[in-house]
Formats: sequence, structure tokens, C-alpha cells
Amino acid sequence: MRQRPDPVGTRTGRFRRLIGTRSGQLAVVVVAVGLVGAGGWFAGSRMQSPADAAAAHRPPEAGPVTVAVERRSLTASVVAQGTVEFASPQSVVLAGLVGSPDSGSADPGAGDSVAQRVTKAPAAGAEVREGDVLMQVSGRPVLVLRGTVPMYRTLGPGASGDDVRQLQRALARLGFDPGSVNGTYGQSDAAAVSRWYRSKGYRAMEPTVADKQQLATLEAAVTSAQQALLAAQDPGDGSGGTGDTEKTGATGGTGAGGTEKTGATGETGTGGTEKTGATGETGTGGTKGSGSGSGDAPSTGGDLAKLQLKSSRQQLDAANAALSAFHAGYGTKVPAGEVVFLPELPARLDKVSVKPGDTPSGPVVTVTSSQVVVRAVVPADDARLLHTGMRARVETTDGTGVDGEVVALGGDVPKDDPAGTDDQQGTSDGGSGDSSAPVPVQISVPAGKLTRSAAESAKVTIEVGSSDGKVLTVPVAALHTSADKKARVQVVRGGKTVDVPVEAGLSADGQVEVTASSGAALAPGDQVVVGR
Repeated sequence: MRQRPDPVGTRTGRFRRLIGTRSGQLAVVVVAVGLVGAGGWFAGSRMQSPADAAAAHRPPEAGPVTVAVERRSLTASVVAQGTVEFASPQSVVLAGLVGSPDSGSADPGAGDSVAQRVTKAPAAGAEVREGDVLMQVSGRPVLVLRGTVPMYRTLGPGASGDDVRQLQRALARLGFDPGSVNGTYGQSDAAAVSRWYRSKGYRAMEPTVADKQQLATLEAAVTSAQQALLAAQDPGDGSGGTGDTEKTGATGGTGAGGTEKTGATGETGTGGTEKTGATGETGTGGTKGSGSGSGDAPSTGGDLAKLQLKSSRQQLDAANAALSAFHAGYGTKVPAGEVVFLPELPARLDKVSVKPGDTPSGPVVTVTSSQVVVRAVVPADDARLLHTGMRARVETTDGTGVDGEVVALGGDVPKDDPAGTDDQQGTSDGGSGDSSAPVPVQISVPAGKLTRSAAESAKVTIEVGSSDGKVLTVPVAALHTSADKKARVQVVRGGKTVDVPVEAGLSADGQVEVTASSGAALAPGDQVVVGR
């Protein structure tokens, strides 16, 4: 049987035959030498002397850190985070009772005290115009008028002042002409108020039953005082020297009511006249006559009548004064709590603080303008670069962008705020006196460009300056001041660092505009030192 050759043995035999030849032996030697050399190179590359190791850990040689000079446009701006809000927020507080100014009742005819209760609250988000009903208290209206003088008292016949003049102008604007705008509340004003209330479905606060009863009582007191004075002036028949009769002379005479007699013949004077002569005349009521009469002294009864007459006159004067004072305020009135004056209308009802059933004490609602504004706060250093009228860019979180204008800084009142006056203008630090305190900024935007949602934020960018086209710029860190107090930059040229005097200009985004001084050279691409 024929045997198969062994593959392993065959390969081994071939190898033995190969190395048995001279060329095979040479190849083996070359391979071995290559392996030994590679191992030596690898081992040598991984070995360092102590000196080499120390040199490897030594820091590199110090050298300047440079940045290239650029030619670019610069725009300086102040950036802040703001919120979108409605303008001119103002809390509304009722100045007094709604309804009868005396009883506090909603019913003009009621006389007993009734608690004030909100019967219809303001509606948040609603808009009110001049003459509208803001809310109801105990069934009575609280009406809105435009004006800068706050309501602080009940307005009625006899009242005068700037608040009355303000009411008269408002009535005229609403079409209820009060007549002369003179600042004094008269019957024509009362009639205009009554027409205004009727147009809103209410009855104006006319005299109450108690007012009418008091008027009748005062008129009766005047009548009684007049009757008492007449009785004191004509107590009887005028004989026998009664009253305040004073008689002098040779013959007897008679007089009543303060008659004074002098002369040779008996005469009496009439109606407070002074009479002289020979013939007699009858007189009453404090007359002074001349004629003959007896030389009697004033009687005791005459003293009493004089006192009674004086007292009657005093009582009549007092009764007339009381009636006049009451008449001055008698008529249709506007209770202190029934009108609210707002400096700007129409107004938007922002935050309502009361609900039906509440007592209307404290703020009842916060009103704002319908105009949307953006409010932000900037550092004091940035605020010094700002002024009203500057252009501002507003970008909201939903991606809306709109151009606006700075209208107020710190405690300033916006220039279009009707409630603001010159003496209310503040400083850029908000009136705090701390020049480092952050400063509030208000930006107005065109109507309808932004809509407000709760706590919506916006990015505000206010441009404070820009370069005139493209200018040479270097990093702010490259600029330094030398001993001669001139600005300089260090430029690396040919391996050397040289000082180049420059004039600094606008600074923005970490860059500053520079212009080489006369005789110096600076060009884009020059390497300026910013550190070492």
C-alpha cells in the first residue's frame, strides 16, 4: 500500500534545505540583525537622561501675547433684560362714602347708617372711558372722570376750588354743560350732575329727608326770631314812660320803645327820628324827640325792655346765619366716593382688589394705560451713557422684535405722562442718592407692536454710539497709558516691541477705536501686545 507524505514533515524538510544553502543562511542573519536594531531603537527612544527629563519639564521661554489690529465698524450699546408691561400703573382708592355723605346710605331718602358693600366689582382687563361706571357700592355708582386733582371731598353747592373747576370741565366734555367754568359749584352745576347721573341710569345725590327736615326747622327758627323781635319793639300802648324812655324838660311828655324827650314843649318822635320844635308828635321804636317833658330818670321797666330787644335781635341774627350756611350747601351733591379722577383716559383695569360683598377700603383696582412699555434695570455706569430719546431695540422671547425709545430713566416721569410735572423729574439713580445703584429704564414701543403676557421678558439693546464707518480697532487690553498720560499700544515688529502713541475713540464689544498719533504708523494686521 502506498503511504501519503506528511505535510508538516515536508515543510520542515524544505526549511532545512533552505538554510542549508548559503543564500538562506544570509537571509536569516539579515532578519536577525534587523530585529535587534529595531529593538534597540525602541528602547533608546524610551530612555531619557536626567538632564533631558529636567529640560522637558521646564516652562517655555516667556513671550508677548499678541492680537492683530483690525479695521471694522463699531457700535456701542447697553444690553439689559426687561419685562413687557402696561404703562402708567396707578392704584385707585375711594376718597369717601358712596351714597349719602351724611348717613352712608345708598338710598338718598334713608337716614340710618348702612354698611358700605361692593355690589358690582370692576372687571379686570376692561377699558373705562370718561363718564363710565367703574363699579357699584351699595347700588350706587362710582364714576370715572379725567383730571389730575384727586377727589378728596364731597362737592356741592357753595364748594369752590380746582376740583370743582375740574368737575365743570369734565361735565362740559361729556355734553352736560354746567354753564360758567368758574370753580364754584352752583345750581347750574347741580342740574348738570343730575342729567349726567340720569344718563347712566342713576339718581344724583339730591337732598335727603333729613336735609329737608333740617331746612324746615331752620326756616321756622328764623320766623320765630322775627316775631320775637317785633314783640320786643312794640310791647304795649306806649304810655307812661315804658320801654327805654328817657325824659327831660319842663313839661310832661310820653314815649314808647326807647323814646328820648327833650325841650320846652311836650313832643314825641316817630320811627327812630330825632325831633325838635314846639309842637308835639307821637313816636315809637327808639325815637329821640325834643320838647317839653318832666325830668324823670330811666325806669326799671325800660331797662328790661332794652335787654329783651337786644336779645331778640341776636337770636334773629343767629337764625339767619344758620339758615344761610345750610342753604349754601343745600342741593344736589357729588359724594366723595362716587367720582374717581384719573390723569389719563381711557384706562385699562389691570388688577382688581375687591369682590362683591367686600368693604371698599384701601385700593380697589389698579389701572394702567393701554400702551405697552418695556421696563428694565441697567448698572449705574451704563445708565450714565443713556438719555431719554435714545433708540432701543426690543426682542421678546417669542422672537418678536420692535424698535422703541427711551422715555424715562430712574425717577424721571415719561415726557407724555399727563400726571407728571417738572418738579417730579428725578435723577438717573432713581432719587436714592446712591450713584452706584442700578437704574430703572422705561422704553415705549409703537401701539399694537407688542402684546403683553404675564411676566413676559424681553431683551433690550440701547445703542449709545457708533463709529463713522470702518475704523482701526484693538482689544481694550492692548491700550495702556504711559507716564506722559498718553494712550499707547505696543506693536511687535521684527522681533522687537515698540510703543505707538494713539488716540482712543469709541469702545464696544471689548474693542476700542484707535488712531495713530502724528508721525506714528499703525495698520491692519499689526500685532499688538495684549499680555505676556
